[in-house]
Amino acid sequence: MTRKYIDCREYPSDMNCSVMISADSDEELLEASVQHAVAVHQHQDTPELRQQIRQLFKEGSPDMSMTGGLAGRTGMETDAQRSRPT
Repeated sequence: MTRKYIDCREYPSDMNCSVMISADSDEELLEASVQHAVAVHQHQDTPELRQQIRQLFKEGSPDMSMTGGLAGRTGMETDAQRSRPT
């Protein structure tokens, strides 16, 4: 089974959301992504939205070097990031 993910930055949004979600199955990824789209982006859960989201699925795991690591996905800082000079 190949892991899949979705990167919210690829779906146009006024809020420039940087969330990534990954899962082991299409259905799990779809449900988590739809919940995010409805709760955060105020979309309606429609068949059209689900189809658009499915088209954004990518196989594998996201390249964490491009996102700032765990903090880039969750909004939580790691110890190394807190100690980094700004």
